[in-house]
Amino acid sequence: METPPSSSMDLGLEIAHAFFTPIQQSSPPSSNKRHTKVSVVGAGNVGMAIAQTILTQDLVDILALVDSKPDKLRGEMLDLQHAAAFLPRTRILSAVDFSVTSDSDLCIVTAGARQIPGESRLNLLHRNLALFKEIIPPLARHSPNSVLLIVSNPVDVLTFIAWKLSGFPSNRVIGSGTNLDSSRFRFLIADHLDVNAQDVQAYIVGEHGDSSVALWSSISVGGVPVLSFLEKQEIAYEKETLEKIHKAVVGSAYEVISLKGYTSWAIGYSVASLARTLLRDQRRIHPVSVLANGFYGIEDSSGGNVFLSLPAQLGRGGVLGVTNVHLTDEEAQRLRDSAEAIWDVQNQLGI
Repeated sequence: METPPSSSMDLGLEIAHAFFTPIQQSSPPSSNKRHTKVSVVGAGNVGMAIAQTILTQDLVDILALVDSKPDKLRGEMLDLQHAAAFLPRTRILSAVDFSVTSDSDLCIVTAGARQIPGESRLNLLHRNLALFKEIIPPLARHSPNSVLLIVSNPVDVLTFIAWKLSGFPSNRVIGSGTNLDSSRFRFLIADHLDVNAQDVQAYIVGEHGDSSVALWSSISVGGVPVLSFLEKQEIAYEKETLEKIHKAVVGSAYEVISLKGYTSWAIGYSVASLARTLLRDQRRIHPVSVLANGFYGIEDSSGGNVFLSLPAQLGRGGVLGVTNVHLTDEEAQRLRDSAEAIWDVQNQLGI
């Protein structure tokens, strides 16, 4: 879609070559030059926020956009291309055909059916299952060595579906999970304590949804464990205050949606942070949706394979490992309950 006719391309190259005089006795460019490529499936508000953030952070050499609406897709591509003078040099492609995603290092899926008023969650999942059957196999076929990053909701079940449909090893199929929830959590704690959010270490794990689990026991500020510090200093705190902060995290996305109709910028920055860690092999820890069986007794409670968010170390190969965070008995039980909630819905899909 983005390639002009060959005659104009040849003319453009001829003119470009006329601008420069080659260096004498130079060697040809290395044949093993490697370009970093990311594909984003879905050119809606979320997909374009992710694409825009990835572009501004200079994370890729090639960005491919895929959507089922050709006019909308071409318009978004042209709008980004017209900003070339203000952005790092990136080749931007777009097409309704998945061949444009070939040889991607990272494939980000944001496409998904929206819930119709009065529609059950199960019916919505069935429609998304049908959609993923059209998206995931061609992505896997064109980029067999890529990492799949699922952003579409409900993200935990759809990450499981992507894993099954792709045939990829579980370490290369990741859901955006509670990475953004944890960012909101850190912000609210920092606001409550009047500190910088970057100095707060805190995780939301489990389902990206109502059964998510706040890991209060492992929260630290500037390296100081918060709850144990309060207990040692005999500073009273109420559990209701903690629950209110967690509820604010769960409800924050709904509030944004009710005010502006959708969420976009925060998830754009969240997914770009995941892309940076994956593509640059930074080995940072993010709470993302991973195959959770074998952790915290989850395989015993759920009865089958489930994806949910755990603090995971990410790198070029995808998930490198899950952090051995100490959980209280109550937190571990809540995590297993969250796994069961996901499994109950997933089990009704018959996959």
